[in-house]
Amino acid sequence: ADSLAELDWPKPAKREKGGAQHIIPVCYDFGTDWETVCSAAGRTRSEAIAIHQSGEYRVAMTGFMPGFIYLEGLDPILHSPRRAVPRVSVPAGSVGIGGAHTGVYGLAGPGGWQIVGKTPVSLFDADRVPPIVMQPGDEVRFQAISADDFFEALKGRSGG
Repeated sequence: ADSLAELDWPKPAKREKGGAQHIIPVCYDFGTDWETVCSAAGRTRSEAIAIHQSGEYRVAMTGFMPGFIYLEGLDPILHSPRRAVPRVSVPAGSVGIGGAHTGVYGLAGPGGWQIVGKTPVSLFDADRVPPIVMQPGDEVRFQAISADDFFEALKGRSGG
């Protein structure tokens, strides 16, 4: 997709077999823990971003808090330790790495994962049926977007 509008979020593509396929736009500029991830990976930030966004992930489960998605399929190069002291609050939409998994925080809340980016899409909405679009078995890919695209998408989400 060449633009966020073409991603058609939150309508996942249906497949004949298995779960739905989702593309999550992510602005890696908002990653606060690249130093830790790159140190563990022995890669530059741009190399680590390329590895993360080229992955093909599967929703292993949702949980620990509403809308949080645990994704399997993280390249072993990017496996990173969880934070020794978890943060009291991680913003909704934060994309993180914790050990051998990557995941996305559906709501703001505590967390100990290394934050590598942020998505402008809302993964959890209590008024939506179902409240989370992604389900175990679904496939996920990340698409890098700029900070400008991130803020444009937020404006579109809020209606103006």
